[in-house]
Amino acid sequence: MKCVAAIAIPFLLVLVSLLHLCAAEEAFSGHKAEFGEKVMQQSNNFKLSWDASILTVRSPGLPGGEVKIWYLEAYCRPGSSDRNWHETVIGHKTELIKASGDGRSLSLRCTLKDGVTVDHVIEADSTGVDFRLTARNPTSRESEAHWAQPCIRVGVFTGTGSDVIDDKYAYMKHCFIYLDGKQAMLPTRDWATEARYTPGQVWVPEGVPREDVNPRPRHKDSPSNGLIGCISADRKWILATAWEPYQELFQGVIRCIHSDFRIGGLKVGETKTIRGKLYLVPNDISALLKQYTIDFPEHADLAKGDK
Repeated sequence: MKCVAAIAIPFLLVLVSLLHLCAAEEAFSGHKAEFGEKVMQQSNNFKLSWDASILTVRSPGLPGGEVKIWYLEAYCRPGSSDRNWHETVIGHKTELIKASGDGRSLSLRCTLKDGVTVDHVIEADSTGVDFRLTARNPTSRESEAHWAQPCIRVGVFTGTGSDVIDDKYAYMKHCFIYLDGKQAMLPTRDWATEARYTPGQVWVPEGVPREDVNPRPRHKDSPSNGLIGCISADRKWILATAWEPYQELFQGVIRCIHSDFRIGGLKVGETKTIRGKLYLVPNDISALLKQYTIDFPEHADLAKGDK
C-alpha cells in the first residue's frame, strides 16, 4: 500500500498541475476571443503602406481613417540627454524591401551610416501592428547605435489635429502612461520643465542610464510599465505602443507619442532582435493590459498591479 501511495501521490500532483495549465490556457484563449470579438465589431481591417519614411496604418473604422508614424525618425548614440541633437543622431536610410499584395505586411531595411543594418518585418493583426526587428553589425567596428525613434502622430486620432486647433499640445490631455501602478493622464504629477530642449516629457525605465535619452525634460520617476497611449476623440478607441527592449517613453512636440526601442550598441559581428507593438483596440483598458502582458511577458511583473 505504501508503494501504491508513493506512486499515486506524485501522479495526482502532476495531474492537478496539468489541469491548472489547461485552465490558464483556456482563460487566455477566452480573453483573446472576447477581445477579438470587440475588435471585429469595431471593423479594423488594418492595411499598411510605407513611403518617404512614413508608415501609414489605414482602416475605415479608425478616427480619421488612418494613423501615420514617422518610421523611423532617428537612430541615436548614448550620452544624448544633454547634448546637441545633431551630435546624437546617426544618419540612416530606409528602403522598402517587400510589401504584400493584401497590404497586411511590409519588410523594410535601415542602413546606418556606420554600416549597421536593421531589418523590419511589420505585420497587421487583429489588435494593431506587430514589429519584429533584427539589428546586425557586419562591420569591423563597434556601433554606437543605442536607441531609435518611431514617432506616432496622434493629433487626428485624438481630434486635436492642426486642421482643428492651433494648440500643438491639446492632444496631451488624451494621453496616458503608467505611474505608481496606475494609469496617469498627461500632464502627470511632478511634470518636469527644464532641459536642453523644451517642452516635452521623457520617462526613463529602470535599467536605462538617464544620460542616454532624449534631451527633453526628464520626469523624476520611472514608468510602471512600458505602455504609452491615448484615447480617441470619440472615446471608442485606444492607441497604445510598447517595445522590448525600450529606451524611453516620450511625449513629443509634433502631436506625437513615442516608445523608443533600445538597441544598446552592437559589437563587431553582433546580432540583436527587438520587437514592438502598436495597439489599435476598443476602449477597454483592462483588456488592453491583459493583451499587453500576453504580448510582453517580460513586462508582466511591471504590469500586474496596474489599473
